[in-house]
Amino acid sequence: LLWSFVFLTHQQFSLTRDLWQLGALGLLNPGVSYTLSLLGLTTTTASMSTLLWASEPVLIVVLAAIILHERLTPRLLIFSACAFLGVVWVSELATSAWSDSAMSGNLLILGGVMCCALYTVLSRRAVSTVDPLVAVALQQTFALIWALCIWPIELLKNDAFSPFQLPTQTWLWICLSGSIYYALAFWFYLRGLRRVNASVAGASINLIPIFGIGCAYVFLGERLASWQWMGAIVILISVFAILWWPAHQLADEPRV
Repeated sequence: LLWSFVFLTHQQFSLTRDLWQLGALGLLNPGVSYTLSLLGLTTTTASMSTLLWASEPVLIVVLAAIILHERLTPRLLIFSACAFLGVVWVSELATSAWSDSAMSGNLLILGGVMCCALYTVLSRRAVSTVDPLVAVALQQTFALIWALCIWPIELLKNDAFSPFQLPTQTWLWICLSGSIYYALAFWFYLRGLRRVNASVAGASINLIPIFGIGCAYVFLGERLASWQWMGAIVILISVFAILWWPAHQLADEPRV
């Protein structure tokens, strides 16, 4: 699907070494990242997984400062911390999630989160010279190669799942959701990375739980406790404060 859009829009590109390196980042995200995350989710709770993924913007801020030498201002750090706490409130975290049986799963998910954070920082460095549509098409191609490489491991299991067992309607939903997330979402994200710093782009990731609970409220009839709504409000205020704070005021702040 992505490559068809590349050719239909007559994108001009040459497979240089830099483009191959940018495309190979698809091995990090969604390749290795989602592999580790899904493996970890089998032994830990969904709420703990949400908390660990909420640390991704924080990791992006740290890696952006180390690798890209981006400015870390007090305002950015304060609002990032507030957004993180908001995600904790929304997630209904259970303290038992750090039990011995869940520890290995938590570490796997944390490894996946680190891959995603590193993906954002390294993509920010290279995407400024490459059209985002070409970049995401190549990255998802690398991710597909990764999936095909690990698929035989799944087939060796006695209870291996066969995709041919799925009904046609399920396949249609799979294609639709995959196109929205792996195509459109990654394309929009890389386009945004061309215009803002990696640390600022990472702040938008805090909005994922908001969209999740919003859709669950509308389509699934799920309800949140009042204190969870407060957490959602904290996330929104914090993220919008980071994304829309006047650039000239941000530049005048001291570096941390």
